[in-house]
Amino acid sequence: MAVADGLAARVVAAGRRCSPARSVLAEWARRGTPRQVEYLAGYPGAECASREASKRANLLRRCALPRAKNFDGHEWGQAGWPDGFGRDDLLSLSFPGGREDLVPVGDVGTGRTHMAEAPCALACQRARPARLLAASSLVMRLRRARDDGRPGREPARPGGAELLVIDELGLLPLDADGARPLFQVVSEAYETQSVVFATDLEFSRWGSVFGDDRMAAAVTGRVVHHGRLPRFRGESYRVRHALMQ
Repeated sequence: MAVADGLAARVVAAGRRCSPARSVLAEWARRGTPRQVEYLAGYPGAECASREASKRANLLRRCALPRAKNFDGHEWGQAGWPDGFGRDDLLSLSFPGGREDLVPVGDVGTGRTHMAEAPCALACQRARPARLLAASSLVMRLRRARDDGRPGREPARPGGAELLVIDELGLLPLDADGARPLFQVVSEAYETQSVVFATDLEFSRWGSVFGDDRMAAAVTGRVVHHGRLPRFRGESYRVRHALMQ
């Protein structure tokens, strides 16, 4: 047992000093017996699996999801799909690859936020960077970054995500000072990221969010160009399943 423990410690110490080069692995694979080579082949596979698991965990942590939602058992009946886009496109995450936007719009409690959060978790599970922020929280972060003299840093963080979700758009009004940096984030994301805007407001009312009809028109023009509009109707899920009746 002591000999085996000593050999294991040597392996760990050697691994900390350097990563094996391809030529070294190839040489050892040629020199080993079939059984030894089979055992050796397990190492890079285990290493890759460990790194992928760590990457997915880090992406999920940075995504900052308030809840770990998924589509298991999800009720799809209240979702109205636009032409050319449906449930399979959502589950396959084909839209971020095409830099397409989504605007789940509808009544409170009908599933639009679920459609915003669950794709984020799904993307992280597939090792694809995603980020979710409430509109008011994003604006607050942008303001703080500007006031601290580092305006370029905070927008770059959501900018590094393949999928960016802006939740609760329109829930709280924004003044012009808050709308401008949000407009900047949306403009920078245009044709470089996929953005999901979860909101209960039709496009015609986005002027009230940005406090400026021209700015709202510029945002909606970009979103409509490569965007899809799933609609949610019906009674609130929370009301239907409430304990207080």
